Amino acid sequence: MDVRVHILVSGIVQGVGFRFFVYDRAVNYNLRGYVRNLSNGQVEIEAEGDRSILEEFIKEIKVGPRSSHVADLNIQWIKSLNSISGFVIQ
Repeated sequence: MDVRVHILVSGIVQGVGFRFFVYDRAVNYNLRGYVRNLSNGQVEIEAEGDRSILEEFIKEIKVGPRSSHVADLNIQWIKSLNSISGFVIQ
Protein backbone atom coordinates (compact mmCIF):
# COMPACT_ATOMS: atom_id res chain seq x y z
CA MET A 1 0.00 0.00 0.00
CA ASP A 2 1.43 3.36 -1.03
CA VAL A 3 1.79 6.32 1.29
CA ARG A 4 2.71 9.95 0.75
CA VAL A 5 5.35 11.93 2.61
CA HIS A 6 5.74 15.70 2.78
CA ILE A 7 9.27 16.87 3.67
CA LEU A 8 10.65 20.34 4.35
CA VAL A 9 14.44 20.41 4.18
CA SER A 10 16.41 23.16 5.94
CA GLY A 11 20.08 24.05 5.66
CA ILE A 12 22.32 24.81 2.70
CA VAL A 13 19.98 23.22 0.16
CA GLN A 14 19.43 25.83 -2.54
CA GLY A 15 21.90 26.58 -5.31
CA VAL A 16 23.89 23.40 -4.60
CA GLY A 17 22.17 20.84 -6.86
CA PHE A 18 19.91 19.55 -4.11
CA ARG A 19 16.72 19.40 -6.21
CA PHE A 20 18.51 17.46 -8.94
CA PHE A 21 19.90 15.09 -6.29
CA VAL A 22 16.37 14.51 -4.94
CA TYR A 23 14.97 14.05 -8.46
CA ASP A 24 17.64 11.48 -9.34
CA ARG A 25 17.01 9.47 -6.16
CA ALA A 26 13.22 9.64 -6.56
CA VAL A 27 13.40 8.40 -10.16
CA ASN A 28 15.76 5.58 -9.10
CA TYR A 29 13.24 4.53 -6.43
CA ASN A 30 10.33 4.89 -8.89
CA LEU A 31 8.59 7.42 -6.63
CA ARG A 32 5.93 9.90 -7.68
CA GLY A 33 5.83 13.53 -6.62
CA TYR A 34 7.82 16.76 -6.79
CA VAL A 35 10.67 18.78 -5.35
CA ARG A 36 10.84 22.59 -5.32
CA ASN A 37 12.64 25.51 -3.73
CA LEU A 38 10.69 27.69 -1.32
CA SER A 39 11.21 31.44 -0.89
CA ASN A 40 12.32 30.94 2.74
CA GLY A 41 15.40 28.93 1.66
CA GLN A 42 13.93 25.50 2.33
CA VAL A 43 13.33 22.74 -0.19
CA GLU A 44 9.90 21.08 -0.25
CA ILE A 45 9.50 17.45 -1.29
CA GLU A 46 6.32 15.48 -1.69
CA ALA A 47 6.65 11.85 -2.69
CA GLU A 48 4.41 8.81 -2.97
CA GLY A 49 5.36 5.16 -2.95
CA ASP A 50 5.92 2.16 -0.72
CA ARG A 51 6.70 3.25 2.85
CA SER A 52 9.88 1.16 3.15
CA ILE A 53 11.21 2.66 -0.10
CA LEU A 54 10.30 6.17 1.08
CA GLU A 55 12.19 5.54 4.32
CA GLU A 56 15.32 4.62 2.31
CA PHE A 57 14.77 7.74 0.16
CA ILE A 58 14.58 9.90 3.33
CA LYS A 59 17.90 8.44 4.58
CA GLU A 60 19.56 9.63 1.37
CA ILE A 61 17.87 13.05 1.58
CA LYS A 62 19.30 13.50 5.10
CA VAL A 63 22.80 13.21 3.61
CA GLY A 64 22.17 15.14 0.37
CA PRO A 65 24.80 15.90 -2.26
CA ARG A 66 28.34 16.75 -1.10
CA SER A 67 27.86 20.48 -1.81
CA SER A 68 24.85 20.72 0.51
CA HIS A 69 24.38 20.69 4.28
CA VAL A 70 21.07 19.33 5.53
CA ALA A 71 20.37 20.88 8.94
CA ASP A 72 16.84 19.57 9.53
CA LEU A 73 14.02 17.56 7.97
CA ASN A 74 10.39 18.17 8.87
CA ILE A 75 8.62 14.94 7.84
CA GLN A 76 4.87 14.47 7.70
CA TRP A 77 3.30 11.18 6.60
CA ILE A 78 0.03 11.57 4.69
CA LYS A 79 -2.47 9.13 3.25
CA SER A 80 -1.72 8.57 -0.43
CA LEU A 81 -4.32 9.74 -2.90
CA ASN A 82 -2.54 7.98 -5.78
CA SER A 83 -3.13 11.19 -7.70
CA ILE A 84 0.48 11.88 -8.69
CA SER A 85 2.22 10.40 -11.71
CA GLY A 86 5.96 10.71 -12.28
CA PHE A 87 8.41 12.87 -10.36
CA VAL A 88 9.16 16.48 -11.33
CA ILE A 89 11.30 19.43 -10.35
CA GLN A 90 9.03 22.45 -9.93
